[in-house]
Amino acid sequence: MKKLLGGQIGLEDFIFAHKKGRPKEVELQKTEDALGLTITDNGAGYAFIKRIKDGSVIHSIPHIQVGDHIEKLDGINMVGKRHFEVAKFLKDIPKGATFTIRLVEPLKTGFSSIAPKSNMRSSKKGYGNGKGTLRFKAGGKAEIQEQDDIMDAGVEKINGILESFLGINDSDLATQIWECAMDKTNSMEFAEAVDDSDLEAFGFSDDLIIELWGAITDARDGRLT
Repeated sequence: MKKLLGGQIGLEDFIFAHKKGRPKEVELQKTEDALGLTITDNGAGYAFIKRIKDGSVIHSIPHIQVGDHIEKLDGINMVGKRHFEVAKFLKDIPKGATFTIRLVEPLKTGFSSIAPKSNMRSSKKGYGNGKGTLRFKAGGKAEIQEQDDIMDAGVEKINGILESFLGINDSDLATQIWECAMDKTNSMEFAEAVDDSDLEAFGFSDDLIIELWGAITDARDGRLT
């Protein structure tokens, strides 16, 4: 038998279902400026934990896991907010303060993942080489973008600057900043593009804009690769 469910699903297919599971609330103290979270969203108002930095405040709490949906922070609903808005809320919590985070973990079921017992890692023609990045677009649509070494270097540098200035480690936010600079030829045009986007809510200082533009031009000119 090569097909399941009336011929709709093949044994060669891989399926991952991310459904809402058990909610959980964790009270923690912000002992460091940076919590060590990387946050992403699906473009439809749901922010998720994408990565947890080893040795960070969050890493020491086993109840908080990659894939958890951030539903509330200190009782304030985060549904409908973009990932950078959630990141800014966490950043603005004073160091030393105690706060509550309400999470919803993905539903784990025995049928959430189906894959063949063999050749799970084999490469098939037409499947690509795996060197791509999954990104959520407006409306929740996901798209795999081909690897771009210049962009990757720029985003990594931008992310480091954000962590230094704001205590935010968020590759998706760094990617959005990189995309804001597309077709811009100087820092003034870049600053205007930031102000005209939803990044304006961060109130980036002039010094930060200059640092970000420097990273972008360094990447474009190949000085980071």
